[in-house]
Amino acid sequence: MQTETAIFKALSDPTRLRLAVLLAIKGETCVCKLAAALGERDYNVSRHLGILRAAGLVETRREGLWMYYRLTDNPTELETDLIESFRNNFRADPTLLGDLKRMDEYVVCAASSDSGKQGDCCVASSISKSK
Repeated sequence: MQTETAIFKALSDPTRLRLAVLLAIKGETCVCKLAAALGERDYNVSRHLGILRAAGLVETRREGLWMYYRLTDNPTELETDLIESFRNNFRADPTLLGDLKRMDEYVVCAASSDSGKQGDCCVASSISKSK
């Protein structure tokens, strides 16, 4: 029962619930895209994701300077049910629709530029389009 309590405690915060739903719908995502979706700073989102990770809901992968988050690859039966619920029951939520729209307005840059320097993780797609 302790594991289940930790899961529900982690999801009791609205920001963490939004992050879990976004990861359930979008899959593995860079922290900068999640921050853009929520309109929060990277470090705030990283802190919330750390709490989800400590509860066993989220796993990470580092690629260069970027950190990517995804829901656990080996979910318990409860986590599987929650993930399905996130995918099916939050799609029409106005807050989530706004999050998804902001997330889709961002694109991940290439890992490195022609100069060999690493660029920023994400930029607004309106900025990256040529005029």
